[in-house]
Amino acid sequence: MKLEEKVGELLKAKKLSLSTAESCTGGGIAALITSVPGSSEYFNGSIVAYSNEIKMSLLHVSAETLEKHGAVSRETVTEMVKGAMKTLKTDCAVATSGIAGPGGGTPEKPVGTVWIAAAYKNEIVTMKQEGDEGRKGNVEKAIQNALLLLCEKLK
Repeated sequence: MKLEEKVGELLKAKKLSLSTAESCTGGGIAALITSVPGSSEYFNGSIVAYSNEIKMSLLHVSAETLEKHGAVSRETVTEMVKGAMKTLKTDCAVATSGIAGPGGGTPEKPVGTVWIAAAYKNEIVTMKQEGDEGRKGNVEKAIQNALLLLCEKLK
């Protein structure tokens, strides 16, 4: 069974709704979720927040968080996931923010660094993905890791 199908089963069994807040994955998580027949039963929507302005205006990420920690941080994805649940009125959410590459990396946050958060009600778990597998590989790995983290949170 594919991860997106497992997520759907868990959400349906618990009668929960899901939203996504995506930066570096560019809607890829939402695309996989909605590829599952019947996903309209549990999926409310997604916000692709590629810019900091959208992270602040639609997902309620604070300017202070972005200034202090940067867009690619545990703090930012934590606020993104909370914002997605609030804006899209869901029980659960998953969020990603990272550096897909090939440029944009720094010594502190090299290309391939992605922060992922999954939330169920008021509980949030985060993970840091590291390792550069090329732009496409970094994005695909982040999508799979986000679905895995969400599955673990929902079990």
